Amino acid sequence: MMALLPVLPDAIKGFEDVNRYWDSYAQAWVAKILPGQLYVSCSDDEVISTTLGSCVAACIRDRIKGIGGVNHFMLPWTENAPSETWKGMATRYGSFAMESLINEILKAGGERCNLEMKVCGGARIINGISNDIGRKNSDFILSFAQTEGIPLIAYDLGDIHPRKLMYYPSTGQMYVKRIQQLHNDTVYQRESQYHEQLKAAPQSGGVELFDR
Repeated sequence: MMALLPVLPDAIKGFEDVNRYWDSYAQAWVAKILPGQLYVSCSDDEVISTTLGSCVAACIRDRIKGIGGVNHFMLPWTENAPSETWKGMATRYGSFAMESLINEILKAGGERCNLEMKVCGGARIINGISNDIGRKNSDFILSFAQTEGIPLIAYDLGDIHPRKLMYYPSTGQMYVKRIQQLHNDTVYQRESQYHEQLKAAPQSGGVELFDR
């Protein structure tokens, strides 16, 4: 006789379409986000997961109330772009991704004065990109944390390996697995497709390791 799974927690309004599944190893419901997505949870029984290459994920939570979430974003790159172009892109995409996550946490009941952050990603996995998009993503997220005055508790950035991230908003635990060998180019393809979407968009407007 199969054991009954715990009841799937209700998703916060606006996040009902995010893919969620039961992880028997973690013994928790997992919300899996893709590039360009974010997810916020106020449940003690929910984990947020994503796989990162050059992209960066910010894990932010209200450390008092245990309300938190994760985003997954990339700054679009342009070969040999001047610094002012990069500054504009960082504001348009990076700041938007960060403020969207923070605003959703506040809407769910969090308070800005209680926020803390952990960040992950920014690997150099896309060959031939001379400006190293992973490093630029990493530089942006560190600068954002300092500018906004959000305590940066831990980070795992850079290197050449993709990462699998699992974050527990209720406790603030961030588990990271570096993927030493890719059996396919899914991460590369996914991020390349995400980059193409960004190019086509209108121009306005403490780390713990795990073994699986």
